[in-house]
Amino acid sequence: MASIFTLPELPYDYTVLEPFIDSQTMHLHHKMHHNAYVTKLNDAKPGTDDIIAIQRSAAKASPVVRNNGGGHYNHSLFWTWMAKPGSSNPHPTGALKAKIDESFGSLDEMKKKFNEAAATRFGSGWAWLGVKSDGKLAITSTANQDNPLMTGLSETEMIPILGIDVWEHAYYLKYQNRRPEYIAQWWNVVNWDNVVHYYDEYASKGQAVPINARKP
Repeated sequence: MASIFTLPELPYDYTVLEPFIDSQTMHLHHKMHHNAYVTKLNDAKPGTDDIIAIQRSAAKASPVVRNNGGGHYNHSLFWTWMAKPGSSNPHPTGALKAKIDESFGSLDEMKKKFNEAAATRFGSGWAWLGVKSDGKLAITSTANQDNPLMTGLSETEMIPILGIDVWEHAYYLKYQNRRPEYIAQWWNVVNWDNVVHYYDEYASKGQAVPINARKP
């Protein structure tokens, strides 16, 4: 089974996240890094075209399937978690807003915990906001291209609805070693419309978010 996974087109131009995420980083991140994950995952012939199933069984998979399957899933959603500044709601709404207030006290407190998880992730990895099996929200971080869907590989297993890439290739051209600055500026491009959509339509119902699930 070959070439079953493809590099998704971005829902915006490489330049639209400026000045918070520079266009050169976006081009390299998408066309080079993400594309490499897709190519290597196809070359590994994982035996299924179900990218969510690959996440769920990652602990039992070969390193190449685990790493590149995670890289493809994580990045496919990462692009949809961002949008041109001012083009989406500047904050969560509806049931997700209420859940954030219930779980963390406020959006600001949620961001504080999220930022801490992202800033203190040693080496390369991700920080996540997600929904646990009991329906509660939580924040965690994972190493490399792991994510909270990967049974046995995440400190907190949950369905991710928002995540930030803190690999150096995601920010180093603009922010160098100033990861906390990158994390703080990243909130300016968060697409809350998609995050709310992923919560309402999938995670709140116990379903993992498909990679093609962004809000129309």
